[in-house]
Amino acid sequence: MKKTKKQREPFRHLNQSARDRIEALLLAGHSQKDIVAVLKINKGTVSREISRRKRKNGYYDATTAQLKADNGRRLSKYQGMKIEQCPKLREYLIRELEESRSPDEIAGRMKKEKLTPRVNANAIYKWLYSSYGQAYCHYLCTKRYKKKKQKKTVKREMIPNRISLEHRPKQGEHAEGDLFVSPTKTGTLRSGAIICVPSAKLLVGTMIANKKPATMAQAVQKILFNIEVDDLTLDNGIENKQHWLFGLPAYFADPYSPWQKPHVENNIGLLRRWFIPKKTDLKNVDEKQFQYYLHILNNKYRKSLGYHSAYEVALENGIIQKIPTMTAELTN
Repeated sequence: MKKTKKQREPFRHLNQSARDRIEALLLAGHSQKDIVAVLKINKGTVSREISRRKRKNGYYDATTAQLKADNGRRLSKYQGMKIEQCPKLREYLIRELEESRSPDEIAGRMKKEKLTPRVNANAIYKWLYSSYGQAYCHYLCTKRYKKKKQKKTVKREMIPNRISLEHRPKQGEHAEGDLFVSPTKTGTLRSGAIICVPSAKLLVGTMIANKKPATMAQAVQKILFNIEVDDLTLDNGIENKQHWLFGLPAYFADPYSPWQKPHVENNIGLLRRWFIPKKTDLKNVDEKQFQYYLHILNNKYRKSLGYHSAYEVALENGIIQKIPTMTAELTN
């Protein structure tokens, strides 16, 4: 008859509450067998707990036992322990670091060549950032001696009544909207609200003082006053939270999917290349300048439009009623 392998009982660490109960049961004169029945744990766990963590006077104290357990767990492992305990592995890592290899390269190569013992990239970084490996941190491309602190992520708010882009009608003049913002380091809230009409490559927009939903709603209403489109495609920025005030149906791209509204993204890139490069603080760009830049781009002859301008195509398609003229005030 084939013997079945005995299944190993699940293991769990004792906490302060369990140790308090062990102490109380022992003081009440109960045996270890009684303690096992009450706590429903392995008899070996109770036996080891009492023998290893009792006080010098022979009595079991729950508070002392918890302190001993915490100290033992804290000192059981330390950063870089595997590397420090294996001189051969340590020498190999130092040699590779001196060859300007990154921890990712080293770990990947060790896995490819099936070297033993080996460690992954995270273990190498932990060793480097510990007191044992800091002497070799200057071989890293970042020259960083400790782990970079992660920025606190801003809690994202859900957009109410959000309609996914997949529900947008196939027919119609679909416009795309986005924000043109200043670098985060500047602390400037001033931004540019931009709407692009893909069929004509037409860019319309205005500067806004901040990214509050109410401010964005007023800006979109102002922009849409002079153009004829059927709906808007937007991202999931909190500035679009009051999208029902825009005056048109709004459809939202998937999170982190700017490629679903490529025309406004590409034209913002064009605006950056020609007039407002990256790292520009928008508090230095006034409304007249911004409108001037948009006017120049809309007046350019585009290869994708058969060398017509955005104004010409938009006028022909009924998106605008007339081509704006450049006033002397605008060009100043």
